[in-house]
Amino acid sequence: MTNSNAIKRPFIIAGPCSAETEEQVMETAMRLKAGGQVDLLRAGIWKPRTRPNSFEGVGEIGLPWLIRAGKQTNLPVITEVANAKHVEATLKAGFTHLWIGARTTVNPFAVQEIADSLRGTGTKIWVKNPINPDLNLWIGGIERLKNVGLTDVNAIHRGFSSVQHKTYRNDPMWEIPLALKTEFPSIQLICDPSHITGKRDLLQPVAQKAMDLIYDGLMIESHIDPDQAWSDAAQQVTPERFTELISSLILRSEQANESTINEDLKSLRLSIDEIDEEITALIAQRMKVAEEIGAYKKEHQITILQPKRWEVIKKKQLEYGQEKGLSIKFLVKYLEALHQESIRHQTAVMNK
Repeated sequence: MTNSNAIKRPFIIAGPCSAETEEQVMETAMRLKAGGQVDLLRAGIWKPRTRPNSFEGVGEIGLPWLIRAGKQTNLPVITEVANAKHVEATLKAGFTHLWIGARTTVNPFAVQEIADSLRGTGTKIWVKNPINPDLNLWIGGIERLKNVGLTDVNAIHRGFSSVQHKTYRNDPMWEIPLALKTEFPSIQLICDPSHITGKRDLLQPVAQKAMDLIYDGLMIESHIDPDQAWSDAAQQVTPERFTELISSLILRSEQANESTINEDLKSLRLSIDEIDEEITALIAQRMKVAEEIGAYKKEHQITILQPKRWEVIKKKQLEYGQEKGLSIKFLVKYLEALHQESIRHQTAVMNK
């Protein structure tokens, strides 16, 4: 990794999507270990699939394979659990690290069942975001685990199901994991580029973005023969390619030492602060005008919502914003927020 200031390296979880055979697990582990970049060795034992009759994991027979691979490489191991039976089997096999998958996090009953099974164990647990973009479900899952006394509870961002995103398998929706980090500042937040992208050739840029957003680490799937993998073949990389990918990442510090910040950077930051104040003042001014419009509508018995007028405004501002280099995703969210705030102000006037 490119690193000129002894910046803390990310925590790396790697291994195959699924444990297929003991030989495959062991060879993957040995080749990953040789690269020197892995902190935690992963493999799926039970695989929750969308439809039946697809490979759903080797089951409990695979647990000792991963344990033996961990001992052989001197690496701790981790696997996914989805219910109390899985927890019981993994703890009996000797696992001290577990993760809860996206399809489980979405179900509070299942998370509570797992939490109750882990009570008093001291297990280190990682919670993937729910498949749907619901921050509170993710927060709730973490809280349920903390409430039974688990102190080492962390999060994995693997993206969210979306019918709109055309580039990735799962939409990153970066704002949601960053909001989670705000809710739990001390939690470790790991990015899972494999499930976000669904394609091995997109892993590096997503991993780099996670590093630029100060994520604590990465979970990346690696297989000795990715194209022949029994699950998620397109998103896995060989151990050697994985090592190259991790080594290519540029790591940056969150904050430079104040004494080293030059005057140019201070000046730019001051400009940002001034612009932000101007934007806020202009929005407040806009809302004052919206209130005047609300008073006019009240006097003339006109409805607050004017769909045709709003469509004209939105179309015009979307075109203008894109010409100025703003993303369509940002513009849609910004305009919708602006519209809702305007409606709130007009409603207050109407209801006086």
